[in-house]
Amino acid sequence: MPNPGPRAGTIWRLVETQHRVSTMKLIDDADEQRTLEELLDASKPPVPAECAGLHYLLFTPFRYEARADSRFRRAGATPPVFYAAEQVDTAVAEIAFWRLLFFLESPGTPWPSNPLELTAIAVAYKVDRCLDLTRAPYAAHEAEWRDPTNYAPCHAVADEARATSALAIRSKSARDPSGGINLTLLGCAAFKTREPSERRSWRMKLSAAGVYARCEQPARDLLFGRDAFAGDPRVAAAAWDR
Repeated sequence: MPNPGPRAGTIWRLVETQHRVSTMKLIDDADEQRTLEELLDASKPPVPAECAGLHYLLFTPFRYEARADSRFRRAGATPPVFYAAEQVDTAVAEIAFWRLLFFLESPGTPWPSNPLELTAIAVAYKVDRCLDLTRAPYAAHEAEWRDPTNYAPCHAVADEARATSALAIRSKSARDPSGGINLTLLGCAAFKTREPSERRSWRMKLSAAGVYARCEQPARDLLFGRDAFAGDPRVAAAAWDR
């Protein structure tokens, strides 16, 4: 198989649970709520033309500038990406790391008393060209693709992928202790369907012991202790007790 080569499947992404009830307290009926939601949406950046008609959970990552560098995207008004994982457990590990890091980098902030409410969405994709970093010739440089803080090599790979018209990048997760696989989409044309194919509700509890995540249906429990993300120097040097 060539690299980049064709690839298709289902990927997972975790998002904060969306609550339409947050605007209900401001209105009197359904029509007013619809109008309010439309006004709020109009205040946001426009949806890219290639993403028109997609469910908002799919097009949202392509709508905004990046506030900071991430693995395959530079900060600012740069080409957008859709980060996801081949398995839901890996998607949970990724968001667990970032939620945990937020609190660890704010040592004066107490651990949240209530669990975070998250939704895991599954979406089908299909691309003619996927750059696979787990295969030759890229696999020999895995340490660069998984570096916890230096994203420069991955930014160069994203540039290369776009230059060769690849719409996806497959890579080993830098956060998942189990070594799961991430799938990063570089454009909305990679989506095979307009809507997520499945949704699962998760709750995530952060504490001095680490991160505990639970899905009720289907039942699934994941625990990331203090050492789970210790390969990242920001986590290794953090003060947990507060």
